[in-house]
Amino acid sequence: QLQPVESGGGLVQPGGSLSLSCVTSGDKLRRYSVGWFRQVPGKEREGVSCITPGGITTNYEDSVKGRFTISRDNAKSTVYLQMNSLKPGDTAFYYCAVGRTPYSNTCTLSSDNGEYSSWGQGTQVTVSS
Repeated sequence: QLQPVESGGGLVQPGGSLSLSCVTSGDKLRRYSVGWFRQVPGKEREGVSCITPGGITTNYEDSVKGRFTISRDNAKSTVYLQMNSLKPGDTAFYYCAVGRTPYSNTCTLSSDNGEYSSWGQGTQVTVSS
């Protein structure tokens, strides 16, 4: 089972940018879709973006479309989330998760039905002036 590790969170002013990374050991990450999720205390976890194994298909939650970009470098077993034009409403703990099914040609922003099998510890993103 792959164990993702996130990095890149921090404090940024509104309008600023951050780039999150999700990395796993070995080279098996290339077989799986990866999703980014976020959660604020007291609220449900929300899917932010996801990407299929080859990077052909990506999905975004409506509020981040045009501001966030997901990408992956399978040679480095790393998935990135570039976040631009950040807003205070983007403040949350961000997690990446590895899909359960290998070689899927779709990815989902839902995590309610076990679509993702491995979760990282998360990284905090705070957008504040």
